[in-house]
Amino acid sequence: MTASRTDTPTGTDAHTGPGTHTGTGGEAPGPAPTGRIVLLTTSHRVAPGLLSWPAWQALRGADRVLCADPAHPQLPYLREAGVEVEEAVPDARELVDYCASAPGRTAVVITSADGDSALTDGLARLAGSGRERMPDLELLPGAYDLPGARLLDLVQVMDRIRVECPWSSTRTSEELVKYGIEEAYELVEAIEQGDREALREELGDVLLQVVFHARIAQEDPDEPFSIDDVAGGIVEKLVRRHPHIFGEEAAETAEDVRAHWLRTKAIEKGRDSVTDGVPLGQPALALAAKLAFRARTAGLTVPVPEGEGEGVGYELLALAVRAAERGIEPETALRAAARTYRDAIRAAEGARPGGAGGSAGE
Repeated sequence: MTASRTDTPTGTDAHTGPGTHTGTGGEAPGPAPTGRIVLLTTSHRVAPGLLSWPAWQALRGADRVLCADPAHPQLPYLREAGVEVEEAVPDARELVDYCASAPGRTAVVITSADGDSALTDGLARLAGSGRERMPDLELLPGAYDLPGARLLDLVQVMDRIRVECPWSSTRTSEELVKYGIEEAYELVEAIEQGDREALREELGDVLLQVVFHARIAQEDPDEPFSIDDVAGGIVEKLVRRHPHIFGEEAAETAEDVRAHWLRTKAIEKGRDSVTDGVPLGQPALALAAKLAFRARTAGLTVPVPEGEGEGVGYELLALAVRAAERGIEPETALRAAARTYRDAIRAAEGARPGGAGGSAGE
């Protein structure tokens, strides 16, 4: 990884590199910049001590290393590596004067989580005044977040909310069930509408439900588990059910992958029937389609049973089975048709005398 460098203009002049100072209008080069101030940033999402090589080079080559936060998690590791750190940060004026007092002096400031705004604001004021010969100012990232690092923030925020929020601290998983269902439906709607901003937001709301339930589960006196147990469990499942990636089996088509998945799942669950594990509480059309899919996947030909009387439920069942046979999700298809029907209702409301308005009871 390479560090980013920001050279700060001083009035109408700009530092163009070590040892050069070019003015405007073709003036002769002025004196070399007076030293260097490095603001070293780190991430709380990366284990302390894991710094980039440019960061270690800057720390070892600095004349002074300063940190205003005596509890900064990097300090024990820096001292173990032989880097002397002063637990204080002078103000901008003093730091600039220090670097100017001898050629080539370098001061590294390990920034706190809050960013040391007083220092950075002071440096900006001095640099913007046009009256100062400023040291080179450099912002050096010492650690970079890995993909997924913000999930750690979510877990920390949820921990605090669970402890400090009067409402969240008393919720149970049973009380949150309705919110999980609502968020899942809102996610489906965002996907079907093709709304990317809504999709991102709804995915976050669904993720919150996962983290919230896992945080509650930590407090169970008999069978506690944490978000790490949840994540570890799904990782192990994904590895087990993809032997064509993590094992020695082969899969050339999507159907091969599906066969691996179903076979492994049946062995894991010890199921006696292809209908085992199908939740009966899901929406009826989705339930019918799922049962039809399971039967077809198992190679079973099962006629749709005929009901008594009008048999509307069985007619709907037959439609759902036919949709599943054609690879159509009946719930999705019906929602699309229902939206069209809704638009037709609104058009009819607008066409009648007086336009839309009025209400009908249910």
